[in-house]
Amino acid sequence: MDWKPDRKAKKAIYKQLAEYIENGIADGTFSPDKPLPSERYLAKELNVNRSTVVAAYDELESNGLIKRKRGSGTTINKDIWGISKKRIPSWNRYVEAGSFLPNLPVAQKIRKKTEESNLINLASGELSEDLFPIEDLRSITSTRSYIGSIGYDHPQGNKILRETISKHVKEFRRIETSPGSILITSGAQQALHLVVQCLLKPGDAVAIEEPSYHYSLPIFRSAGIRTYSFPIDNNGINPDDLITLYKKHRIRMIFLNPIFQNPTGTFLNEKRRKKILEISFEHGIPVVEDDPYSLTSFTGEHVSSLKSMDVIGNVLYISSLSKIVASGLRIGWIIGPKSVIEIGPKSVIERLSDAKQQIDFGHASFTQWIANDFLESDKFDSHIKNLVVHLKSRRDQIVSSLLEYLGEQVEYYIPEGGIHIWCKINRCFNEMQLLEESIKKGVIYLPGSTMGSNKNCVRFTFARENEKNIHEGIRRFASALQGI
Repeated sequence: MDWKPDRKAKKAIYKQLAEYIENGIADGTFSPDKPLPSERYLAKELNVNRSTVVAAYDELESNGLIKRKRGSGTTINKDIWGISKKRIPSWNRYVEAGSFLPNLPVAQKIRKKTEESNLINLASGELSEDLFPIEDLRSITSTRSYIGSIGYDHPQGNKILRETISKHVKEFRRIETSPGSILITSGAQQALHLVVQCLLKPGDAVAIEEPSYHYSLPIFRSAGIRTYSFPIDNNGINPDDLITLYKKHRIRMIFLNPIFQNPTGTFLNEKRRKKILEISFEHGIPVVEDDPYSLTSFTGEHVSSLKSMDVIGNVLYISSLSKIVASGLRIGWIIGPKSVIEIGPKSVIERLSDAKQQIDFGHASFTQWIANDFLESDKFDSHIKNLVVHLKSRRDQIVSSLLEYLGEQVEYYIPEGGIHIWCKINRCFNEMQLLEESIKKGVIYLPGSTMGSNKNCVRFTFARENEKNIHEGIRRFASALQGI
């Protein structure tokens, strides 16, 4: 046969072979009246392992293109050439061809593993269900006398909820805004997706922290955005690093999680926050501030966001109720510049809301009503105070457990809020081997590489498990580390 696989291509040889045979079936190179070449023949002809040919035929069989019968060989499935000439599409090829990239394989693996109830979950970035204000939310839904319209809502989200959020961020976060400058989103994830898709174009350069939650998001790569990172110390990012990046790569946008950062738990100090804004003002670089954790300060002190210090409208502020109320509510928001400030014919928020309408025709009414009533009630404040007490207790437990079981084997910054702790392990190890061994021991976490770090780090989340499980989880992790 004339065809040979391209051994320098990134695509696996078995996939190349499967694609070649599929094309040959379509154009008549392989006759439906004759068996396809045997596995042994193809392996010899192409100088590949027989297992490679078997994998190619497995894929073709799963797509319904061929049939394999012991003693009769491999034949083209005649059903695809039936009277109506119907064919089964090669779904694997469509899956691989999509422009929106999948999550990293290790992230997919962790997500699947966290669904197993026998694992202590120190990986998932969410609250445990006992920290959800379930009774308060149930009370709201059962006593609410006015339901309102269940048709399509305002493109930016329910007006009453946006009014409530504008009062909420003024009282709790010291941000002055108006309902017209707010867009309701399906959590912070959708907000980030809208910003990337609507305000950036392929080839644009953006700055993100290192390590960073943003590193794990495929939305940047899917959109063709170039990401450049700058390191974090115990006081957050160094603004001087941002200036260097800007001069070298012409940074178009800055993505920051400055308050109890994910994954390090660090807090960008006031001096550096001011400097970041000065850089933004001087060069006209927008800052996207992701703030899920500012209400979880363990000291009880108010912490100022970049948005609360932004006097001219350079900061796009993203927040949600996912990390402080319930992830399943899917209530997030973007606060943009005042609606009178325009880019072209539309404001930033109008541009983002137009895109959101194209995706889902607006947010679900029911969860908006629930979120509005909860934010307006005195139950919200008491819930946050109770939440902080529990999170601080769990933070203290994980620090105590790390000290007991790992001692000087690890270094970490003790966060004063949020739900994550970032640990650097003071020895070399195989990251995936440690993860696999930890899973066998019954505990799961996030390896540092998923956050863009190659410094032998891991992220533990202490909001998902109670103190007893946190203690046991760290014991199991320490046992796994000793075993590799």
